[in-house]
Amino acid sequence: MGNKARLESPVGSLTLTERDGGIAALDWGRFGGEAETDVLREAVAELEAYFSGALKNFSVPLKPKGRAFQQKFYNSLCAIPYGETRTYGDLAGELGVSAQAIGQACGANPLAIMIPCHRVLGATSLGGYSGRQGIETKVALLKLEGAAGLLI
Repeated sequence: MGNKARLESPVGSLTLTERDGGIAALDWGRFGGEAETDVLREAVAELEAYFSGALKNFSVPLKPKGRAFQQKFYNSLCAIPYGETRTYGDLAGELGVSAQAIGQACGANPLAIMIPCHRVLGATSLGGYSGRQGIETKVALLKLEGAAGLLI
């Protein structure tokens, strides 16, 4: 189950779940309360700093569940610099899978924002986004990071 904490953000209510000393999930909605552990307090503070433009890289321990490919995929997403993007095809070539597999992995990312799947675009479009309000949220996150020039 894990401990939970809620955060109000510019993209809606977010709930963080801590498991085994790290953040295991970020869900859209109000399912938690006040941060009651050091890890949850750190995660909330880092997300607040991210949304204010003061933080570009998360340092709180992240512990998403996933098999070996998923963990490698999460590492690839975290390696995309703040304000930059990659395409599904770029990541597919890097990881030796299809672009469709990358799209599915993005959609299953349990830590959207913190593991930045919003930085992955289609070759000729924005692609999808699994967060609340879909593409609108993806665009808001890209604008926050100064990647809005990519949207024109």
